[in-house]
Amino acid sequence: MNREAFQNLLSLGVRKGASDIHFEAGYPPVYRINGELLSARLDRLSADDTKAIAELILVPEGEPTGALEIPREADRSFSVTGLSRFRVNILRQRGSLGLVMRVIPFEVRDFTQLNLPPVVEAVAGARQGLILVTGATGNGKSSTIAAILDRINKNDRLHIVTIEDPIEFVFGDGKSVLIQREVGADTEGFQTALRAALRQDPDVIMVGELRDRETAEICLKAAETGHLVITSIHTPDSARSIGRFVGMFPVEEQASVRSRLVDNLRGIVSQRLLPRQDGAGLVPAVEVMLTTLSVADAIRDPSKSGQLRKIIEQGRVHGMQSFDQHLGELLRAQLISAEVAKANASSPADFERQFLMGVEMQG
Repeated sequence: MNREAFQNLLSLGVRKGASDIHFEAGYPPVYRINGELLSARLDRLSADDTKAIAELILVPEGEPTGALEIPREADRSFSVTGLSRFRVNILRQRGSLGLVMRVIPFEVRDFTQLNLPPVVEAVAGARQGLILVTGATGNGKSSTIAAILDRINKNDRLHIVTIEDPIEFVFGDGKSVLIQREVGADTEGFQTALRAALRQDPDVIMVGELRDRETAEICLKAAETGHLVITSIHTPDSARSIGRFVGMFPVEEQASVRSRLVDNLRGIVSQRLLPRQDGAGLVPAVEVMLTTLSVADAIRDPSKSGQLRKIIEQGRVHGMQSFDQHLGELLRAQLISAEVAKANASSPADFERQFLMGVEMQG
């Protein structure tokens, strides 16, 4: 496997609109397209092939591989001029190397191109506090955060610091000063970089992923001291995002953390990518929660967390929307099928009843 052959495989995936490309010994290259895994009609890769691909990613072009020691796990960013950037995870399995490469376009797509509802752009207008973007892996969180940062970069004279593992989107020139730091290459870890960021005169801090209590604490402190903090959590909706955030802290601190969230949380954007009815890719279904008085009461009192979905549904006047409300809009716009809508509804029975009765969801 030489560099030209490898880049041809990447080019094939980008041309076909793949979101991820898999290289595993014993399988041909596999591409995730519109949410489905499709194998290329090519020979199966050998262990030597995947090892060569790992070396092409880890060793700069023109340098010898020498006695390169490939780690058991590694996250890297990789780019091919004129093609795309990639987020790469290198792994070992059954004695051979495997790689999964997420396709990251050079161009940062805006809210309209991402088919995000207008309320997400409104959330992006916050200038202090905490914004959480949530969803399962592969559901577009990074693209949404990039759109928020790109809007700020193009419209406001601010200092933006991002901390990523690895760097994904690269931003062009704008009105802001934008620093992007990569864990491993530029800093030891999220916690170290976050502490340093607070001494770098930031207006906006983006943390690629909220992974532990200490990172959550520093993010909350940064929001409390007047910064805008944007980060992501692998949770499916607002209620479980709050539960995950609070659950990072010891039980004796959780009541205090809930009160601090009430004071600083500006909004939660949760999303799921669904197949379009016309087969032309994926479209996001988005839940948006804003910290209104009713939401604040439900955050502060854990016994009321089960009421959050209803509060969000009733908060359309404030700009909020539930997954089921957005699914209804996508269905009426014929962007998704009824089967996809019902399968992804928070309450399939209620959703089907309201849809069949033709009753528009109230908010």
